[in-house]
Amino acid sequence: MKKVLVLEDESSIRGFIVINLERAGYEVVEAESGEEALEKLAANPDTRAVLLDIMLPGIDGIEVCRRIRLSDPHIGIIMLSARSQEMDKVTGLMSGADDYMTKPFSPAELTARVDALLRRMGDGAAAAEPKPEELVQPPFRLNQTNRTLEKNGERVKLTQVEYAIVKLFMENKGKALSREEILDTVWGHGYFGEPKIVDVNVRRLRIKLEDEAQDPKYILTVWGYGYKWNVE
Repeated sequence: MKKVLVLEDESSIRGFIVINLERAGYEVVEAESGEEALEKLAANPDTRAVLLDIMLPGIDGIEVCRRIRLSDPHIGIIMLSARSQEMDKVTGLMSGADDYMTKPFSPAELTARVDALLRRMGDGAAAAEPKPEELVQPPFRLNQTNRTLEKNGERVKLTQVEYAIVKLFMENKGKALSREEILDTVWGHGYFGEPKIVDVNVRRLRIKLEDEAQDPKYILTVWGYGYKWNVE
């Protein structure tokens, strides 16, 4: 059974999330403060994903997200907030979250987003055709077995979503990919969220991959369309 941690300080909302995830077959660990969430995550290292409310007393969800990412680039993170301001979304995603949900949301959206997150982390069906273990496009080397990326021989810490985007880019070197193509491939068809999540993740990737994030030479913007992977 896949384990999910839910950090939400409002007991009624937390209960709604927990009961629906359990009905969908997940094992749920509950926390009502940022401090408790970090403690329970340390006590449950097999946790596959976390749902973090942003607005909390003490350590808020964004700080919890940041601390989790410092120690674990692979765990799936979804931010939760009752506010829909753009800055909340950007701050949460730039802190390392994979997805963002604005409350209130339906049970169907909740389970669909968690299911999709875990599929992106490699819990889906195996690919029908064998693929090469590595994609090598200097200065980058992507290992599809270990799901890792190196630049000039140095490991680059990527979230599972960032890894999936880089893999898509490297498989389509030199091809302009629309935001919709990236969204469908990485987040899945029928994604409930906003297409701008693609742009925020590209911003994160540029910080990690480019020599100068403000003057990118690997991930180029195709204005009004999407992005192109520019590696010789």
